[in-house]
Amino acid sequence: MIRIYHNHRCSKSRATLALLEGREVEVVDYLDAPPDADELKQLLKLLGIPARQLLRSGEAVYRELGLADPALDEDALIAAMVAHPILIERPIVVANGKAMIGRPPEAVLAIL
Repeated sequence: MIRIYHNHRCSKSRATLALLEGREVEVVDYLDAPPDADELKQLLKLLGIPARQLLRSGEAVYRELGLADPALDEDALIAAMVAHPILIERPIVVANGKAMIGRPPEAVLAIL
Protein backbone atom coordinates (compact mmCIF):
# COMPACT_ATOMS: atom_id res chain seq x y z
CA MET A 1 0.00 0.00 0.00
CA ILE A 2 1.20 3.48 -0.88
CA ARG A 3 0.15 6.48 1.19
CA ILE A 4 0.40 10.07 0.01
CA TYR A 5 0.00 13.07 2.28
CA HIS A 6 -1.68 15.28 -0.26
CA ASN A 7 -2.87 18.84 -0.74
CA HIS A 8 -5.11 19.07 -3.78
CA ARG A 9 -4.32 22.79 -4.15
CA CYS A 10 -0.60 22.08 -4.62
CA SER A 11 0.63 21.45 -8.17
CA LYS A 12 3.57 19.29 -6.98
CA SER A 13 1.20 17.20 -4.90
CA ARG A 14 -1.19 16.75 -7.84
CA ALA A 15 1.70 15.81 -10.14
CA THR A 16 3.00 13.28 -7.61
CA LEU A 17 -0.44 11.74 -7.24
CA ALA A 18 -0.67 11.47 -11.05
CA LEU A 19 2.62 9.51 -11.06
CA LEU A 20 1.03 7.01 -8.67
CA GLU A 21 -1.98 6.43 -10.93
CA GLY A 22 -2.75 2.77 -11.47
CA ARG A 23 -1.40 1.76 -8.07
CA GLU A 24 -3.31 1.19 -4.86
CA VAL A 25 -2.93 4.52 -3.07
CA GLU A 26 -4.32 5.85 0.20
CA VAL A 27 -4.72 9.59 -0.15
CA VAL A 28 -4.49 11.54 3.10
CA ASP A 29 -5.68 15.13 2.84
CA TYR A 30 -3.41 16.22 5.64
CA LEU A 31 -4.95 19.69 5.90
CA ASP A 32 -8.32 18.13 6.79
CA ALA A 33 -6.90 15.15 8.71
CA PRO A 34 -3.51 16.32 10.03
CA PRO A 35 -1.04 13.82 11.41
CA ASP A 36 -0.52 13.86 15.16
CA ALA A 37 2.90 14.28 16.79
CA ASP A 38 3.61 10.54 16.85
CA GLU A 39 2.75 10.15 13.18
CA LEU A 40 4.93 13.12 12.26
CA LYS A 41 7.84 11.67 14.25
CA GLN A 42 7.44 8.40 12.36
CA LEU A 43 7.35 10.23 9.02
CA LEU A 44 10.50 12.16 9.96
CA LYS A 45 12.22 8.91 10.87
CA LEU A 46 11.23 7.34 7.53
CA LEU A 47 12.36 10.47 5.68
CA GLY A 48 15.62 10.58 7.63
CA ILE A 49 15.40 14.32 8.20
CA PRO A 50 14.98 16.64 11.19
CA ALA A 51 11.67 18.44 11.73
CA ARG A 52 13.10 21.75 10.51
CA GLN A 53 13.61 20.29 7.02
CA LEU A 54 9.92 19.36 6.80
CA LEU A 55 8.78 22.93 7.50
CA ARG A 56 7.50 25.17 4.74
CA SER A 57 9.40 28.34 5.61
CA GLY A 58 7.55 30.43 3.02
CA GLU A 59 4.23 30.19 4.85
CA ALA A 60 3.05 33.30 6.71
CA VAL A 61 2.42 31.29 9.88
CA TYR A 62 6.10 30.23 9.86
CA ARG A 63 7.10 33.87 10.29
CA GLU A 64 4.23 34.65 12.68
CA LEU A 65 5.29 31.84 15.02
CA GLY A 66 8.98 32.71 14.81
CA LEU A 67 9.87 29.21 13.63
CA ALA A 68 13.20 30.36 12.18
CA ASP A 69 14.49 30.56 15.77
CA PRO A 70 17.32 27.99 15.95
CA ALA A 71 16.64 27.52 19.66
CA LEU A 72 13.37 25.70 18.90
CA ASP A 73 13.75 21.97 19.40
CA GLU A 74 12.22 19.06 17.46
CA ASP A 75 9.20 18.83 19.77
CA ALA A 76 8.39 22.53 19.36
CA LEU A 77 8.64 22.32 15.57
CA ILE A 78 6.52 19.16 15.46
CA ALA A 79 3.92 20.79 17.72
CA ALA A 80 3.77 23.75 15.31
CA MET A 81 3.17 21.39 12.36
CA VAL A 82 0.44 19.54 14.26
CA ALA A 83 -1.30 22.82 15.11
CA HIS A 84 -0.73 24.29 11.63
CA PRO A 85 -0.50 21.47 9.07
CA ILE A 86 -0.02 24.00 6.25
CA LEU A 87 3.58 24.12 7.53
CA ILE A 88 4.22 20.50 6.48
CA GLU A 89 6.15 20.14 3.22
CA ARG A 90 4.20 18.25 0.61
CA PRO A 91 3.60 15.82 -0.80
CA ILE A 92 4.98 12.99 1.29
CA VAL A 93 4.75 9.48 -0.11
CA VAL A 94 5.20 6.41 2.09
CA ALA A 95 5.81 3.02 0.49
CA ASN A 96 7.80 -0.11 1.25
CA GLY A 97 8.83 1.11 4.70
CA LYS A 98 10.32 4.31 3.28
CA ALA A 99 9.17 7.88 2.72
CA MET A 100 10.05 10.56 0.22
CA ILE A 101 9.00 14.15 -0.37
CA GLY A 102 7.71 14.60 -3.92
CA ARG A 103 9.87 17.58 -4.84
CA PRO A 104 10.35 16.99 -7.66
CA PRO A 105 7.43 14.58 -8.05
CA GLU A 106 9.65 11.96 -9.74
CA ALA A 107 11.69 11.63 -6.52
CA VAL A 108 9.02 9.32 -5.07
CA LEU A 109 9.66 6.72 -7.77
CA ALA A 110 12.84 5.73 -5.89
CA ILE A 111 10.82 4.16 -3.06
CA LEU A 112 8.21 2.32 -5.14
